Amino acid sequence: MIPWLPPEPVFPPVTAALIEPNGLLAAGGDLSPERILAAYRQGIFPWYSDGEPILWWSPDPRMVLIPDEFVPKRSLAKVLRRGDYEVHLDTAFAAVVAACATAPRDGQAGTWITAEMQAAYRRLHELGHAHSVETWVGDKLVGGLYGIAIGRAFYGESMFSRAADASKIALAHLCVHLRRRGFGIIDCQMETAHLASLGARTIPRRDFVARLAALTADGDAPGRWPADAVRDACRRAA
Repeated sequence: MIPWLPPEPVFPPVTAALIEPNGLLAAGGDLSPERILAAYRQGIFPWYSDGEPILWWSPDPRMVLIPDEFVPKRSLAKVLRRGDYEVHLDTAFAAVVAACATAPRDGQAGTWITAEMQAAYRRLHELGHAHSVETWVGDKLVGGLYGIAIGRAFYGESMFSRAADASKIALAHLCVHLRRRGFGIIDCQMETAHLASLGARTIPRRDFVARLAALTADGDAPGRWPADAVRDACRRAA
């Protein structure tokens, strides 16, 4: 059994999460900015489908990507050097979230990025907590990702690609941007082979939560990221 959350934005300790399904911690509550931010600070995130109550998770182990550990493979490095794309930050957040919601997922029917979730994260973007990284070819949005920044931790939510390597290009630029700002971790939430191929790895949940306590304690105030903050960043580094 898992508890039903009270009206206040509080959660059970993550050590109370179920082993099977891995990390299921609680149900109910809402998707207010206060509750979502409180959840992320503790290593908890919402994940559910239409017709279900809101479900809150904290799996063990946790997949993370350290920005310094992202090293593009040779084929991606060539794409980054070629630079026949542009990458912008926070110029099309709603479009990125909508594209992620409709992107096909291996072995999944439908999407967990419900209309309610999209509205919640758009609100977090308006408040300066949620950010998008967008890959453009001309005036077409061909890939990107979005997530939440708290202190010096970034919580990746989802990515999409409509052209070869478009989401990887966005991730490469995100890592450069986060390194420059002193971020120490990207939370990838669930373990996947795709993320592992990009340098992500799993760590015990207790280590993850301990890192969050330090990384979320300070950092820049919430706010929009400069749209062109990563211009040519990966082209020079690749």
